[in-house]
Amino acid sequence: MLLALALGAIALLLILISVLRLSPFLAFMITAPAVGFAAGLAPQAVFSALETGIGKALGPVTAVLCIGAMLGKLIAGSGGAQRITEAMTRALGMQRLPWAMMITGFVVGIPLFYNVGFVILVPLLFTLQAATRQPLLPMGIPLLAALSVTHGYLPPHPAPVYIADVFQADLGLTLLYGFIVAVPAVLAGGPWFAQRLGRLQPRPDPALFQAEPLPSDQLPPLGASVLTALLPVVLIAMAALVQGMLPEGHLLRQAMSLLGNPAVALLISLLLGLLLLGIRRGRTLSSLMQEQGEAVKGISPVLIIIAGAGALKEMLDQAGVSQHLASLLDGSPLPPLVLGWAMAACIRVCIGSATIAGFTTAGILAPFVAASGASPELMVLAIGAGSLFLSHVNDTGFWMFKEYFGLSVRDTLRSWSVMETLVSVVGLAGVLLLDLAV
Repeated sequence: MLLALALGAIALLLILISVLRLSPFLAFMITAPAVGFAAGLAPQAVFSALETGIGKALGPVTAVLCIGAMLGKLIAGSGGAQRITEAMTRALGMQRLPWAMMITGFVVGIPLFYNVGFVILVPLLFTLQAATRQPLLPMGIPLLAALSVTHGYLPPHPAPVYIADVFQADLGLTLLYGFIVAVPAVLAGGPWFAQRLGRLQPRPDPALFQAEPLPSDQLPPLGASVLTALLPVVLIAMAALVQGMLPEGHLLRQAMSLLGNPAVALLISLLLGLLLLGIRRGRTLSSLMQEQGEAVKGISPVLIIIAGAGALKEMLDQAGVSQHLASLLDGSPLPPLVLGWAMAACIRVCIGSATIAGFTTAGILAPFVAASGASPELMVLAIGAGSLFLSHVNDTGFWMFKEYFGLSVRDTLRSWSVMETLVSVVGLAGVLLLDLAV
């Protein structure tokens, strides 16, 4: 009965989102009470679980996601992303432009949400291609592979942060492991795969080549741009390293624990960025605050999806479904990490959204992971890798790539969809190898 209830919940979610085209939040808010009533919970218990689940889900991640969105908006709007792109191109030269774009995508992709990074960097890519006459896809695929991997694997992006909270994973360790896993995934899906796309001829809209980057004298310094983008990563990673080296109660460990808190690290970077990329560049505080307000508006759709996913997770818990699934999965022949990857991959293929795939998988597997003994940090990465698997026609990222690059559906499947599958599969392989080591 409880297994059928879980499968029915997933099926209802798929129908509401994929067939009826309801918003993900509304789909979650219909599915969650349906699960509660079908399990025999009293109406008061159902609505109490909805409120509790939303609060639990939003509480730990709201500050991180909002400040992260503000930081990303600042780096993009100030020209910091353009400065990093130009510096990487000059440093590596024309023959290594794919590597320059990959590194740019990785650095800029850490603080920028995927869609924002795409819209900011792809016009710059087109401008660069028009100036250099280099093939477009061999430069574009490494850029987008890096953006996609950082979106799926690394905090402070929504899915990794939420999944880490559900599994009580250490964000510092998740970030360190994430870098180890992300590098080979980006290399495989980026430069290596891009070399095999020479026969595909993209035909982007000529209007996209008219994107005019800021003049060089209006760009912020490279050091300030890189420092603002990477400081959160440095602080979180240093906190994780210090925690493993110093005894509990040590003053430096306590200080780094505070500075390495994701919300605090992002806030420090944001304040520094406002100074270095904004005020010192002649921008007024009022214009900066207006830009920051727009950034918070942009993150609101992600926050309400998190709220809906939290409501469904709590309802599954209250109905006993999660615990029942945990007992069934305990005897599964699949290792926990492979199971998490496979479940996220299935939901991704059915729904299209990597974020929803990660959220839903975490909610279903939470009790199982706690009982399985699997590393919570590696489970975050396994689910993140699975959530990127086989993007196709039900994913907005698929259509953004197709329309911007002017490809047919068939060629988009041969390029974009294969790239997403590669970074997903290589990511799983990296997680499994890392599991053997740690």
